Amino acid sequence: MIQDIQPHHYDNQYRAVPPDPESYALYYEDHAALMRRTADGIAFPRFRELERLNEEIYEDCIYLFTIDEDRYYLVQELSREPLSVFTMENTEIFREAAPRYQAFAGITGYQLYNWYRNHKYCGRCGSMMKRDGKERMLYCEKCRNMEFPKICPAVIIGVTDGNRILMSKYAGRAYKKYALLAGFTEIGETAEETVKREVMEEVGLKVKNIRYYKSQPWSFSDTLLMGFYCELDGDGTITLDRNELAFAEWFEREDIPEVTSNESLTNEMIMRFKNGEVQEVTDYESRI
Repeated sequence: MIQDIQPHHYDNQYRAVPPDPESYALYYEDHAALMRRTADGIAFPRFRELERLNEEIYEDCIYLFTIDEDRYYLVQELSREPLSVFTMENTEIFREAAPRYQAFAGITGYQLYNWYRNHKYCGRCGSMMKRDGKERMLYCEKCRNMEFPKICPAVIIGVTDGNRILMSKYAGRAYKKYALLAGFTEIGETAEETVKREVMEEVGLKVKNIRYYKSQPWSFSDTLLMGFYCELDGDGTITLDRNELAFAEWFEREDIPEVTSNESLTNEMIMRFKNGEVQEVTDYESRI
């Protein structure tokens, strides 16, 4: 999955350390990121390559994280001069770009960019927020409100019925490939309750034997994804919520389309079922 960058090591501990000329500079505008294409995939600019575009670039930046020994910073201002080999690319490139650790760095930096951009002003009194010097936190000098990055919990749901699994396509989204059912956890409910609610809302089905698989950070939507498998409980006739889904259908294991990308928890869960790696609940319970 996109966060699996071994043997590289990601360290997100906040450090109030200045960049050096070899540090990576991540620059974003809306849904685009600054990078160049190389024979090995994508590469981000170093500070020394952007110095001429911002005289205060070493002061006007925010520490993000470290991968191996390289520090990554958010750069907020660049002049409009030509950027030679660098271009602005849509952040969707990070779904499949190589090398994997740079794609992960790019989309994780994008999540933090959005957080800083969306919290310039205090949500309580409207004053300008200030950056803390010791941790990743913004605070209001006027009303003492503090803001930390927040992650939205969501579930990915593999609904199975014997040799078949329920697959869908989203309505009104750029992503047109097959997916599993999914939804955000609401205030006051558990992740398991989210599974039941989302399946009922999107396809009108009841489920049982809900069991957790694994989680994934998904910076494309500021989300922590939690994968669950569950089984159909009763009639399998689909009642589609066309506001959420363009398509939903049961697929026999052998008819599941081959998934060629492995960046997402959804794709991993689909292929685990296709390859016969999802145990029936009776086998699952016998091991407990």
